[in-house]
Amino acid sequence: MTLFHKYLNTPVGRFKLVADQEHLLAGYWVQSADDRSSFDLSQLSDEHPILNRAGIEMQEYMQGKRRSFDVPVKPEGTLFQKQVWQKLLEIPYGATVSYSELASSINNPKASRAVGAAVGKNPLLVFIPCHRVIGSSGALTGYAGGLEAKKWLLTLENP
Repeated sequence: MTLFHKYLNTPVGRFKLVADQEHLLAGYWVQSADDRSSFDLSQLSDEHPILNRAGIEMQEYMQGKRRSFDVPVKPEGTLFQKQVWQKLLEIPYGATVSYSELASSINNPKASRAVGAAVGKNPLLVFIPCHRVIGSSGALTGYAGGLEAKKWLLTLENP
């Protein structure tokens, strides 16, 4: 399978998009110049339709002009992870939920830690809004893009 990738410059940092012919597979902040992607990327593409669409939607989101994404996504993970990621898509723009609330929403209220692990494995940061999950005390907790990015995104959505 041929994969394509593209980099975006965002107010939070450099963001990498990865797609196949039909879906966005991953989106994440590149934490260093040494991007150690788990994908075997054969083509850098600024002209791929999925990457272009995702880039435009991300730019609109970062400018406060978009509240949800329409680009087709296909995250790879376990059945449990996909169940959690689907619930993340249901968290409204500007809202937050705790890990325990998220666990309850999948009818597994004692699975807060497992839910937290699944949230941490989300391959599509921002597109699947895991930044909207916070600790039960209201504190910002871990985020694969870093806590500063999480704070920035939550402030964007709820100024």
